[in-house]
Amino acid sequence: MALDIKRFTARFVDEARDHLQKLEDGLALLHQGASDPEVVNSIFRSAHTIKGSSRMLKLMPISDAAHLLEDVLGALREGVLTYSSSLGLLLQRATDALAAQVEQVASGEQLAPPDCALCAELARLLGHDQELPPATPPAVAAKVAAHPADEIKLRAAESVRVPLGRLDELVKLMGEMVSSHARLRQRVSDCRAIEHEQLAASGKGIARLAAFSHDLKDDVLAQEVLMEELHGKALILRMLPLAMVFDSAPHMVRDLARSIGKEIDCVISGNDIELDRQLIDRLGDPIVHLLRNAVGHGIEAPDQRERAGKPRRGRVSLSARQDAGGVIIEIADDGQGLPLAAIRDKAVKKGLFNAEQAMALSEAELSDLILLPGFSTSAIITDVSGRGVGMDVVKRCVVDELQGSLQLASKPAAGTTVTLHLPRSLAVMRVLLVEAGGRTVGFTAPHVSQLLQVPARELLDVAERQALIFHNELVPVVGLAEMLALRESPAREEELLVVIQAGNEKLALRVDRLIDERNLVIKPLPRHLTHLPLVSGMVMTGRNELVSVLQAPALLALARRSNVGSKPAGQAEALQRVRVLVVDDSLNTRDIEKDVLEAHGYHVTLAEDGIDGLAKARNSQFDAVLTDVEMPNMDGFTLTAALREEENYRDVPIIIITSRQKEEDQRRGIQVGADAYIVKGDFDQGRLIETLKSLLG
Repeated sequence: MALDIKRFTARFVDEARDHLQKLEDGLALLHQGASDPEVVNSIFRSAHTIKGSSRMLKLMPISDAAHLLEDVLGALREGVLTYSSSLGLLLQRATDALAAQVEQVASGEQLAPPDCALCAELARLLGHDQELPPATPPAVAAKVAAHPADEIKLRAAESVRVPLGRLDELVKLMGEMVSSHARLRQRVSDCRAIEHEQLAASGKGIARLAAFSHDLKDDVLAQEVLMEELHGKALILRMLPLAMVFDSAPHMVRDLARSIGKEIDCVISGNDIELDRQLIDRLGDPIVHLLRNAVGHGIEAPDQRERAGKPRRGRVSLSARQDAGGVIIEIADDGQGLPLAAIRDKAVKKGLFNAEQAMALSEAELSDLILLPGFSTSAIITDVSGRGVGMDVVKRCVVDELQGSLQLASKPAAGTTVTLHLPRSLAVMRVLLVEAGGRTVGFTAPHVSQLLQVPARELLDVAERQALIFHNELVPVVGLAEMLALRESPAREEELLVVIQAGNEKLALRVDRLIDERNLVIKPLPRHLTHLPLVSGMVMTGRNELVSVLQAPALLALARRSNVGSKPAGQAEALQRVRVLVVDDSLNTRDIEKDVLEAHGYHVTLAEDGIDGLAKARNSQFDAVLTDVEMPNMDGFTLTAALREEENYRDVPIIIITSRQKEEDQRRGIQVGADAYIVKGDFDQGRLIETLKSLLG
């Protein structure tokens, strides 16, 4: 791969300017009679660095001149030459010439060869004849000579280096300004409340209060615009490209693979996307863990890959892309996928579930088990895998520290993909504030999918809980106050729901009212509260009240766990042998249908799309199939038609459950061979079970 010189030119110019300044300072000290050997050592190292950096970028005129300067400084350092005023003047001329060449690079001009006469003088000092670079072309020399003195201008630096501590202080101060501004907004609300309370009164005082309230509101809004602009520009100063983390990945993966006898290529993309330095600093360990897992667990040995019909060389990709104000990072491999059977066995051995409960776990639930501390399926502990650490570190860092989310996706023999959803910055985040059970809580914007007001009659009763049809998905509805063990509010005709999301999983939370949505500073939990699993941080309101920011992934996990083992007694045994395949691209819909079926004793297997469903149907015999229509890769109509062509599925009941309610869609469902067609908007668990029982006889 050819080196993209332009990408590194700006960095070279900045570094070269720094080293040229060190040369200037060192020569000034020598001219003043400094005798410290470290002064010569320092300017020698600067010349050496300029030489090496310019040579890597093929800037040979600079490299040649810096090489001669380095040799002279080396002779001075070793005592071969003695410093004198004439030598100092010559070294200063060489430094000035290098500076002129660096500025040519910075301005994009054609790089002129080094001064031939200057190079000859430097070479004579070394006591040997040295091949000199070509003389400066006449056109270039004429251009320099004819340059009028009045056109010479001082160069303004295009960039400055700021100590990270000072930059952090600036961003922190801006965060405090945001918090302070929240109090000003509260004063506006207080003023308007006083105005409303005094409406019954009369006189000039009320008019003056109204005018003051209006002016205060305008001033606060104007300050808010300026403050957000200032905060945005200050935050940009701390943004760094993901290349700082990504660029070393290919080398690390190759070395790691070579150490365990594997052949793996690592491909990176999106490394020019920028994140806050706070996130960049913390991303190193999680990404290393994920790459080590891909090399140690995911990619097979070359011989094993050949037997499976794969190329001997495995592939690991590390990519990033921007999405809805945040950044998505994916680490994917083309290996064997997660060993779900081994994960299930390990869960039973560790006592997390009994055998029956483990068999009832979905693929997503099995995959999530590897995020538990100390959970490893490796049979042997090595430097690469089997330590039982790594994924729990990744989850803790991404979810708890970086306010992000983590999603696992795996296909047998096709590989595993780990997706990290991260905000661009942690300094200030958009927070939705709501009230539930008399308590104010917050959610970070990346985890809020939508805020809905829904008539209570439109909520469905599914598997002993409520659900909502949301974008062709069955989304569980849970009272937030109930989850937090707070005082529950009475039922209403209109329900206010906050739909939160982590990965492809959604949950609708019933709340009492919306308080506000604004940019706020999220403060970390104090040490004595870090054990709280549902709280990721705290924010300060305009009334100086601390509000807990809840972790959406933890709430989703809590809601999922609360529905485990809800089968009515006495029904599981009756239908234990009836196996049902549920095919739907929505994780929420799959889980809800699974809960309904398992609550009535059916054994359920889940598939995420038509291709996955067809493969599982061919590998195992099911007594019934439930499928959605709109799915990637293969839709439900195509799946139904394909199953009807299979000898052992010609008479198996197939039920289509979809949001499509047009008559032509229902006719097509019957044409491809479906036995029943249920519209999600009319979904009723009793109807589903009755239909299934009727078709099974």
